[in-house]
Amino acid sequence: SKATVSVLNCPTHSADKEDKMVRKYRNCSKVYKNPRRPFEKERLDKELKLVGEYGLRCKREVWRIALTLAKMRKCARTLLTLEQDSERRVLEGGALLRRCNRYGLLDQDHMKLDYVLGLTLQDFLERRLQTLVYKHGLAKSIHHARVMIRQRHICVGKQMVTVPSFWVRTDSEKHIDLHPKSSLGLGGPGRVKRTRNKSGGAAAGDDE
Repeated sequence: SKATVSVLNCPTHSADKEDKMVRKYRNCSKVYKNPRRPFEKERLDKELKLVGEYGLRCKREVWRIALTLAKMRKCARTLLTLEQDSERRVLEGGALLRRCNRYGLLDQDHMKLDYVLGLTLQDFLERRLQTLVYKHGLAKSIHHARVMIRQRHICVGKQMVTVPSFWVRTDSEKHIDLHPKSSLGLGGPGRVKRTRNKSGGAAAGDDE
């Protein structure tokens, strides 16, 4: 029994035990917030219209943007209660306005915290990659734009983007284009065309 106690009290043994008990958790917090009134007709109609107009997968995408907008407006309201020359208002307010300008939510003529309170869901939805791909004429419809992004046909600059909700910066908007390896552009034939060519070649060989 004394030997067992000495082994358990050994620092090496305790360290090994601690290593085995360590657990790593990812930060998987919710990025959206459910509405307080789930069956409010006016809100349901508005959300359904946004889902159809911008080709969203579900209303959860609307709620995610609504939470981001609520956080930004809350920050702006808090900063507006401070003095004009307050250090916190100057630093945090400037960072918030620069972020809004970088993503095309506010232009240079509206770089004030008051205009942050006037932002809407449509302002955020207009900056999604899916919307811009359709507006640049790369897709036939807003739903076709989502399919192209998910099927790895779209790149922003030299980076392939497969997330339809990707927020495009104003300086990156002009670099939205088909990926060089895309079968819709200068790339080789796609999976369907390769299969047809293969089956067509095999049929021609059988005929001979």
